[in-house]
Amino acid sequence: MNKKITIAIDGFSSTGKSTLAKQLANNLGYVYVDTGAMYRAVALFAMQNGCIGNEYFDKEALVNSLPTIRLQFRYNPEMGFAEMYLNDTNVEKDIRNIEVSSFVSKVATITEVRAKLVEQQKAMGKDKGIVMDGRDIGTVVFPDAELKIFMTANGTTRAKRRYDELLAKGNAVTFEEVLKNVEERDYIDTHRDNSPLVLAEDAIEIDNSHLTREEQFEIVLGLVNEVTKTE
Repeated sequence: MNKKITIAIDGFSSTGKSTLAKQLANNLGYVYVDTGAMYRAVALFAMQNGCIGNEYFDKEALVNSLPTIRLQFRYNPEMGFAEMYLNDTNVEKDIRNIEVSSFVSKVATITEVRAKLVEQQKAMGKDKGIVMDGRDIGTVVFPDAELKIFMTANGTTRAKRRYDELLAKGNAVTFEEVLKNVEERDYIDTHRDNSPLVLAEDAIEIDNSHLTREEQFEIVLGLVNEVTKTE
């Protein structure tokens, strides 16, 4: 009988972290948590309440509003995964657009925002049997996770994936706009003072620039099986 573990998946934007995490959770019967959706929901709240825009960021106003922000994942059986709810409103679609993407990394630099969400994330994983993806899961949220994966791919490949995804959802964007967003998020994520995106010493790095989703899944599932098998 295999033991339940914590699987932490970190990496750059548009590397398919969420896709891989969902595949693993479904295969293993684990809980899946998309921490990026949590930060996106806070960014959406900031946009809706005048805390952030193209020319301004009222960090104090956002911090003061944090007690009023309620985040929940609610499972949608038709979709096959849990959707993000912000103050009882389903925002799963709203948080995936390019505008939210342009602000989320800035919102994620705020110490108070990270403290609030990390506390919730740690509580979600206290019983193990969880797959969580984000930027600081293996370094901050679950530094003792039994398996840590760090996903990367070249910027052009990631931008093309994101561009195709946005077009499929009906978003009017250009490839250049998406590539700029990917590059800006990379810089912010790796240079912020609080919990920057870094490769944990005990993480296994996977460059999926030339891997299919199926190939990637099989590689990581093999790693999971190595960790969870018991004598």
